[in-house]
Amino acid sequence: MNTILLVEDDQALNMAFRTVLTKAGYNVVSAFHGLEALEYLSDNQPQLILLDLLMPKLNGINFLKRYQPTVNHPTVRIIVFSNLDTEPEIAEAMQLGAHKYLLKADTTPKQLVESVKATLKT
Repeated sequence: MNTILLVEDDQALNMAFRTVLTKAGYNVVSAFHGLEALEYLSDNQPQLILLDLLMPKLNGINFLKRYQPTVNHPTVRIIVFSNLDTEPEIAEAMQLGAHKYLLKADTTPKQLVESVKATLKT
């Protein structure tokens, strides 16, 4: 079973995304900010990280800078899942190792699951 690290600070959204992905057959571990995600990643390696950008303590871009996925865990896939849709942040996230960028407002639960499946296959 593939493990997904869900990094989302909004508790209601975290629970909703976790429920959708669990029902789709994934093991989902939640973190509510980038520092908590880094702590989890120090001892664990999920197959995929679903990452919000706008978070307290350590935002998604700074998380990617500190985590350095292409160096530390090149096989871990990363989907940025955020409502931040400005081109500089999208480009920076992709440059820092994200594989896909989805806008929360434009993505249905079914599309989220399909994107996760497709990203894990690549």
